[in-house]
Amino acid sequence: MNRDAKGLARLAERATARAGAYLAGAPRPDPSAWDAKGHHDFVTALDRGAEERITETLLRAEPSSRVMGEEFTPDNTDTRGLVWVVDPLDGTANFLHGHPSWAVSIGAAIDGVLVAGSIFHVPGRRRYTAWTGGGAWAGETPLRVSAITTPSLAMIGTGFPFKNPEKLPGYLPQLARVLAATSGVRRSGSAALDLVDVAMGRFEAFWEVQLAPWDIAAGTVLVREAGGVVTDFAGRNIGVEHSAVIAGNPGMAEWLRETIRVG
Repeated sequence: MNRDAKGLARLAERATARAGAYLAGAPRPDPSAWDAKGHHDFVTALDRGAEERITETLLRAEPSSRVMGEEFTPDNTDTRGLVWVVDPLDGTANFLHGHPSWAVSIGAAIDGVLVAGSIFHVPGRRRYTAWTGGGAWAGETPLRVSAITTPSLAMIGTGFPFKNPEKLPGYLPQLARVLAATSGVRRSGSAALDLVDVAMGRFEAFWEVQLAPWDIAAGTVLVREAGGVVTDFAGRNIGVEHSAVIAGNPGMAEWLRETIRVG
């Protein structure tokens, strides 16, 4: 399928803008309106409303495409043709508590290959966009991963396995080793924004033991187009899938892979 990756990125921007405006204009739901869809995993009518607006925008422009969305179509595994990988509100818990680390994230894949993506950090009104061969951008500013490859100077991002507490016994030793070797570890609660931080050079690397495709699709394109890598723990490049994730500049990603696999 021959499609313009830059055009797909611009369409993703429009869809994130529409969803972002909807979310920014809505009052935070009362806890009585939070629905638990999993362990420590909440969803509200606003998540669903944002995804509805995204889907309408994308399919109006690309009627033959399909959406793999966190709320309505998470079980869509058909990656043939053009598929939009959508997280209408990445960082829902942050949003519900008034913490400003949340975003709308949309990636585009063609026959399973990620080719474009856009992440809109709504509270900060900042948009990050990338497409294959076109680089990664914050507005008109090009993004580049950090050049730091010395662990003691590095800032590393992570995500806790809060949805899968059975993974904590494996994760906590990883965290201890990374904390001991680096200048710091940070957890924002939004994987999309963590990957933005990697692409911008604010994190030298990032890891999480399990993420969904909508968590990372757009951010994966950003990091790769900014000169970084995004792999699983074995070093395999990630596509549209549920996976463990390591992202970073090539040197720090390799170091992080070896560090968390010790033992």
